[in-house]
Amino acid sequence: MRRIIIPGRNCWTVEEASDAGVLVDARAYYRELYRAARKARRYIAITGWQFDSDVALLRGDDLGEALGEVRLLPMLDELCRANPELHVYVLAWDFSLLLALEREWMQHLIFNWTTNERVRFRFDASSPLYGAHHQKLVVIDGQVAFTGGMDVCDCRWDDRDHPVGSPLRCDSGRDPHGPYHDVQSVLTGPVVDKLAELFEARWAHSGGGELKLPKVARDDVSFTASLPAPPGPVALSRTFGKTLLPPQEAVQEVRALYLDAIASAERFIYIENQYFSSRAIYQALVKRLREPGRGRLQVMLVLPQQPEALREQLAMGVAQVRLLRSLERVAREHGHDFGVYCSAGRDAVSGADVYTYIHSKVMVVDDRFLTLGSANTTNRSLGLDSELNLSWEAEAPGDAVARAIRRIRVSLMAEHAGLAGVEPVRVLARADGDLVSWLNGLASAGQDRLRRHPMQTVFDQSPLLKSLEPEELIIDPEDSVLDESLFEALHRAEDGLFASGIRLLSRWLVGTGTERPHRAICPTNAEDGRSSG
Repeated sequence: MRRIIIPGRNCWTVEEASDAGVLVDARAYYRELYRAARKARRYIAITGWQFDSDVALLRGDDLGEALGEVRLLPMLDELCRANPELHVYVLAWDFSLLLALEREWMQHLIFNWTTNERVRFRFDASSPLYGAHHQKLVVIDGQVAFTGGMDVCDCRWDDRDHPVGSPLRCDSGRDPHGPYHDVQSVLTGPVVDKLAELFEARWAHSGGGELKLPKVARDDVSFTASLPAPPGPVALSRTFGKTLLPPQEAVQEVRALYLDAIASAERFIYIENQYFSSRAIYQALVKRLREPGRGRLQVMLVLPQQPEALREQLAMGVAQVRLLRSLERVAREHGHDFGVYCSAGRDAVSGADVYTYIHSKVMVVDDRFLTLGSANTTNRSLGLDSELNLSWEAEAPGDAVARAIRRIRVSLMAEHAGLAGVEPVRVLARADGDLVSWLNGLASAGQDRLRRHPMQTVFDQSPLLKSLEPEELIIDPEDSVLDESLFEALHRAEDGLFASGIRLLSRWLVGTGTERPHRAICPTNAEDGRSSG
């Protein structure tokens, strides 16, 4: 059995996890983040693509365990006021002009000037031109870490049932948003040290100065996961685009990880992701499907019914649909099975399907390899943006790691299919040899949540738009596919001008041109010789 995870090639490091779990959907993640933050003693370090200050971490029945504020920033402020040794660091991508109406304005002011002085917030503009900081990471006291696909922001919260309508899916005075699916991980043990090191480097790279996060001796670290993660070592893989100032070489470990995993597949590949537009992943799949002498392969993708915003439909949707159609054709021509699905609930009043938005980033190969994290299956996530994925690999078929990966994969597929109860899930688990046909039958019946993906672009949905669809984007399976320059241009204004302008305005409003004075970057740690920065 060919090994997939190779340090130095497709991962940064392989570290031991004392305990690890998978948190499925934001109710589980936000609840565990709340519990871990309430126990923090020395620091909480958070980095992400987006934050909203007043996102409620506990909702509905979970409010019964509230011990004070449940909204993100008021909770962090409350914790710092109650514990004079606690420091909070929040690092957010310095977003582009096009996203301005989707973001909370004046965050530099809100986070830094309306809270305790030990709550420190920075915008990170160190990404390459047209790139984004997309890693999602929380580290607390060097003891517990969370990473995956989820940010703590508006319009993300949902439960695994994904009801058609829910008053709990409501943020910041908005109308309730639709069903939303994502996956996060929680870890303890030595692997947390490397994740803390990653945050320290990101903070320094952003211009925040040297940061030394102390490791706190604690015996009260615990969590409740949706599913247990595979036991033992876990690999950390990253993406960073090359920058000149500050200097940083490109890192494409996640790209190599995906390509190596696809090449090794013998029975099936399962992917759930927000997008599918990566040239490299498409070509790797085509190569594997065409490879002579290999057995029948089943490829299954779970994607959103369509990209969330019109700009994404225009910039990403055309490439995605054409790649999927091409892969479907190649699989058919070479005797493989290929299925693309989405998930929906039926509105009891209108009878219309209400689709769950898939935001997770998960791939399983042969139930012996699992990766999850922040990286989308897009060109930019594999080469330009900052990304972070975790991976596990079994030593032998059917060992403890393989069994854990299988449980995670079956549980996720059952959620998308809307299968409840032991027996329906058992039937799904037993369908391994003919998964695509079984899923196709389930989707065609239309009685549960699984649907065949329409594989249509925004141009297909309107005769007027169809006439405007560019003809030159037809894909040759052996060549490069649609470049993402349009997507990048739409998502990044040079030097983060809008966010920088808002930051300057907030400084002017409080009558200063510099950041608020602070006592220390982190508390002195006499035991390990680390001092405040």
